[in-house]
Amino acid sequence: MKSDQPTICTLSESLPASASSTDPHQMPPRSSENSVSLPHPAAILPRQTVLLFAIACGISVANIYYAHPLLDELALQFDLSASILGMVITVTQACYALGLFFLVPLGDRINRRRLVMVQMCLSVLSLLVVGLSGSHLMLFAGLGAVGLLAVVAQTLVAATARWSNPAERGRNVGLVTSGIVIGILLARTFAGIMTDIAGWRSVYLVSALLLAVITGMLYRAFPVIHEKESSTSYARLLLSTLQLYATMPLLRIRGMLALLIFGAFSTLWTALVLPLSSPPHDLNHTQIGAFGIAGIAGALAAARAGKLADRGYGQRTTGIALLLLILSWVMMLWLDVTLFALLAGIILLDLAVQAVHVTNQTMILTARPEAGSRLTGAYMIFYSIGSATGSFASTQLYAVYEWTGVCMLGAAFSIAAFVFWLVTRKYSDTTSNMGKVI
Repeated sequence: MKSDQPTICTLSESLPASASSTDPHQMPPRSSENSVSLPHPAAILPRQTVLLFAIACGISVANIYYAHPLLDELALQFDLSASILGMVITVTQACYALGLFFLVPLGDRINRRRLVMVQMCLSVLSLLVVGLSGSHLMLFAGLGAVGLLAVVAQTLVAATARWSNPAERGRNVGLVTSGIVIGILLARTFAGIMTDIAGWRSVYLVSALLLAVITGMLYRAFPVIHEKESSTSYARLLLSTLQLYATMPLLRIRGMLALLIFGAFSTLWTALVLPLSSPPHDLNHTQIGAFGIAGIAGALAAARAGKLADRGYGQRTTGIALLLLILSWVMMLWLDVTLFALLAGIILLDLAVQAVHVTNQTMILTARPEAGSRLTGAYMIFYSIGSATGSFASTQLYAVYEWTGVCMLGAAFSIAAFVFWLVTRKYSDTTSNMGKVI
């Protein structure tokens, strides 16, 4: 029986030796740790598959953000104090960071298709645990597992970068990461609507069903690529991930930018439910979640950042985006005066964060495509630290200084990112066109 899955053979299996050495479309050889020659990337990752990856990433990552607009409901259900509420998000982000280091690098060692399928199936079970939790300990355990396994999205990002035509790598990575950001933003809308209709538990139970469906679709559509699995030990693989921090200044610089911009991002989206659900606004969960839809406009607009990075404009894109990020907090400071200012600020913030994020990943993955999974995990650890820090600090500051304190924190993250970029831009990796200063 013929399989529905596209099967890709190595060049050594499909071409004579003379042809394999002269094919102008051949990808650069990978390292000896996972040595294999691939055919033309366009044959490996068609556009419709990239789109499916983006949808799968969005659904997977959304799972760790459902709790943001549900903090007040969770506080009532499990009798959690305001100071503990931030831990709901922090636990998820901390476990996500663990997954980035311990799970994502496996994509450079074992079959990516098998790795993705296992993680997504376990994610379905984790969502069921959260949705059926009867105590705050069970809730935290389930959310931790959800965060740990949501890193499957980063495995898909690394696969996209590895299997894309170099001329289209930035565009494809931009599309997939846009799916992630849109998933994060729609998570709030989805969670708000489902909570108003059927309670907060329905959010996680319905999400488990959706993830099971997308897992089945991926199983049929995921390219079957015959890459030789590495014989490198797991411990050595993790060590090589740590070595990337020492050997790649570009990773350190772009990673620190990720920490700061996602600190600002998480500051907004963790604390936003608190003033909007209180007087004088008194918005319900559906109305609060609708603000995530506004952010999608910014995320979609930023998808072009990958194309600009492909053309060598990564530094210019970063500088402009960081200035917009600072401006967004000035606008959102006027939340109590008009919600239109908040709306405009959200669009600017999501545009800026996504533009820098796409540029970061395009620059890093272009520099070392053969280490895509390890690079993605190493980079996203910065993201996770920033998100966890912003989530925890924003709720603490809101309890004392309310919305003004939250805006000051977000602005501090944003200004620090811009200053850091100004100081370090001359140290960009000039060996790659993606890192040249423009």
